[in-house]
Amino acid sequence: MKSILITGASSGIGRAAAETFLEDGWRVGAIARRADRLEELAATSENVVALPADVTDAKAMEDVFTRFSKIAGRLDVLFNNAGMFGPAGPINELTVEDFEQVLNVNVRGMFICARLAFEQMRNQTPQGGRIINNGSLSAHNPRPGSICYTTSKHAITGMTRSLSLDGRPFDIACSQIDIGNARTEMVADLTARAAREHPEEPPMPSMDVADAARSVLHMANMPPEANVQFMTVMATKMPYIGRG
Repeated sequence: MKSILITGASSGIGRAAAETFLEDGWRVGAIARRADRLEELAATSENVVALPADVTDAKAMEDVFTRFSKIAGRLDVLFNNAGMFGPAGPINELTVEDFEQVLNVNVRGMFICARLAFEQMRNQTPQGGRIINNGSLSAHNPRPGSICYTTSKHAITGMTRSLSLDGRPFDIACSQIDIGNARTEMVADLTARAAREHPEEPPMPSMDVADAARSVLHMANMPPEANVQFMTVMATKMPYIGRG
């Protein structure tokens, strides 16, 4: 049975991905801070390992990776998904603490998890595995008022490229999925904010979060000699090309 660790698995894209991988017969290690939601997910399948922890806590994450690897026998894939949008607005209306909070989760947390996955994949037999980082359309083109989030997601693209290069000698592939307006709690919050600020505008185009989850599954199921380096999956009518 193939195994995957998914961070941010209690809701949104992470929860949808966990359900999709379970349907495909994977063993899923579900990581998030909200233990009650993870236990709810675990009650649906014996192939779920609920792993409540904060991705920014390096020691807790080390314990989580060790526990899951012992249960699953190996780690085939990490879906490095946990993240937050954070406060929105022009830079002079944000605090340094706002910026640090977003980078702590979106960059430091993803670094911690990628480091642990890389270590496990490098030393297991057979060697290798796959790390899939959740980027964003904001890794390419920002939304207005998103400097904290956009900066963090540009950093993830650099992380993905570096991991891809460093992983080659050890059969560790790394890829990035950039998802636009999947119907999650975060996108619901952004939609509500846009409606308050521009009530005359139509609602933001969005797509079913299950479509994003199936895209992650496709990336994870690639054979070892192939990799989807970057994938963009988004609501068809959202203003991505040419937005600014």
